[in-house]
Amino acid sequence: MSQPVIGRPSYAAVLRLPHARRTFGAALLGRLSYGIVALSVMLAVTRSTGSYAVAGTVMALFGATSVFLSPLRAALVDRHGPRPALLPMALLYAGLLGALAAASWRPGGSALLLGALAAAAGAATPPLGPSMRAVWRELTDEPALVQRAFSLDAVAEEMLFVSGPLLVGALVQIAHPAAGVVASALLVGVGTCAFVLSPAVRDLRPAAADPAAGSTPARGRGAVGLMAPVMAAGVGLALGAMDLFVLAFATQRHHGDEVVAWVLAALSAGSAAGGLLNGAVTWRTSARVRLPLLVVGLGLALAAAGLAPGLGTLTVAVACAGFFVAPALTTAYLLADETAPPGRRTQAGAWVNTAVNAGVSIGTAAAGLLVARLPLEACFALAGGITLLTALACAGRKAKKAAPPRGTASAPGGATPAGAAPGGAAPGGAAHAPLATESATPERA
Repeated sequence: MSQPVIGRPSYAAVLRLPHARRTFGAALLGRLSYGIVALSVMLAVTRSTGSYAVAGTVMALFGATSVFLSPLRAALVDRHGPRPALLPMALLYAGLLGALAAASWRPGGSALLLGALAAAAGAATPPLGPSMRAVWRELTDEPALVQRAFSLDAVAEEMLFVSGPLLVGALVQIAHPAAGVVASALLVGVGTCAFVLSPAVRDLRPAAADPAAGSTPARGRGAVGLMAPVMAAGVGLALGAMDLFVLAFATQRHHGDEVVAWVLAALSAGSAAGGLLNGAVTWRTSARVRLPLLVVGLGLALAAAGLAPGLGTLTVAVACAGFFVAPALTTAYLLADETAPPGRRTQAGAWVNTAVNAGVSIGTAAAGLLVARLPLEACFALAGGITLLTALACAGRKAKKAAPPRGTASAPGGATPAGAAPGGAAPGGAAHAPLATESATPERA
């Protein structure tokens, strides 16, 4: 078990870093777009076409191109720098969203046109989250500050995705749903412009990337490079399954649909609390040790939620599961940053983001099949068990790679030879000693 030591620096110290408040605020403004765009597009397309099937297809196209092309867009940021890459993406994305809003404003919109515009907009989505996490690394090389910055970033992003749908709900009371799509376009345009013009970003130049590093997480320091995205996929799977299981619980126990929002709000509240506590702790163990433990905690809490006898108990259990979500994702981003070759940190973070979203999609689809065939208690247990197996499989692979037979040389992926100090420096100069003592620099909703 990790042994924490509460200490400084604080979250206030993170925000006192040069240009941190301006840069972080601009990134959050742009990322608020992602909190409101999904519901806005869904409502606007449904209003225009009168078809939920068309709206679902349009959203699937938008989500697929947005999520699965994210590492490629992040690679452009790493290769060319934030300003030359992010600004054209944001302007193109905002323009396509504007066109989508115009096409869906009147009844009788063309499903083919709406689908094409949504897919194109998703493909141009600027990777503001991974870019901001890469900028945090440029603002400080102090490991404790980086950990707190990543935790603050994760909690703020959680709040954006909670508040976004609430803002859409308020907006559609006074305007057409397509106005939410327009607002999303304006937010991402203004936020990205302010972000790239910040002094912390404006003068950044792309780092020289290792040509042999490749473009996938598998090349990042051997098998450890895969741990962060695989674990993130496990977290996403648990989240996707939990959302649908909570809905099924409310339906089967004859509660109103409105209670689902409150239970999922408890999930977000637990995640925010866990993220803030995780960032306030200076851990004596490395990210690669903590990450499986956090995912195990999430899996156990998810399985236990299936035993809840009533809505109140379920809400508490879901909040406890949420307590592990933001810490697990923060730690995954930190581990991705540690294992990323120079000049590929934005892309490493994007792989984690992609894995989370892919896990959510798979978890939701699988949960729908399970609920139709198994008792709800078994569904919770099975989803929690799969999350546990993800953590245990990665932890077992890590342990195998970390302890080769005595006398063997170091593997190309960076495995530690027998007799070497477990916290020794890895290729690239980043040490993996406990966070409380190391001085070397240790990286999505």
